[in-house]
Formats: sequence, structure tokens, C-alpha cells
Amino acid sequence: MAKHVIASLREFPAGSRKLVDVRGRKIAVFNIKGEFFALANRCPHQGGGLCDGRLTGLVEASAPGEYRWSRRGEIIRCPWHGWEYKLKTGECAPDPKLRLKRHEVVQRDGGVYVVV
Repeated sequence: MAKHVIASLREFPAGSRKLVDVRGRKIAVFNIKGEFFALANRCPHQGGGLCDGRLTGLVEASAPGEYRWSRRGEIIRCPWHGWEYKLKTGECAPDPKLRLKRHEVVQRDGGVYVVV
């Protein structure tokens, strides 16, 4: 597996995202509060570009009428049809059997690298 530099840390502040092409693969990279996540940019439903999606969270219910907002900023929603994926695992929020390809992200010597 090779590391590919995608940006310097200064160019990639918390809250930002970047679409990169590594060896012909489109990869969406997100910096969420200093933690980096990299996922295949293509939604398996119909191919929507996830880097253009909205970061959101989940509404969970412990009982009818008792709702709480969780995982704020940890879910990416496909801009085409709203399918949602967990940034940390790549799994589809409503169907965990469906997953996006994940890539390791490494910070070293002031740079941000994606491992492919």
C-alpha cells in the first residue's frame, strides 16, 4: 500500500473536505475536528458524489416520542437521493451490510496522506 500526499495540514483545516484522485480512484476526504476520514466518493445507490453531500447526524429514539440528536457531523448524506453513510466506518446508516470503501489517512511531517 502506498501513501499519496493530498494536502498540507495548513491547507486542510478542521471542517473542510477535499475530493482527490489517487490512481484513478475518486476519494472524498473529510477533516472532522482534526480527525480525518477518507471514503470512496461514489454512492453505491446510483453513483452520487459524496464529497458534495451534506454532513449531518442521526436522530435516535429510545422510546416513542423521545428523540435525541447524535453523531453530529459524522454522517455524510448523498446529494442525489439522501442515502447516509457513517464517516468512521463507511457503513450505510440504515443498512449496515452496505459499506463504502474506506482508506486510511495519515498525518506526517505537516502533510496529509491517503493510503491506497
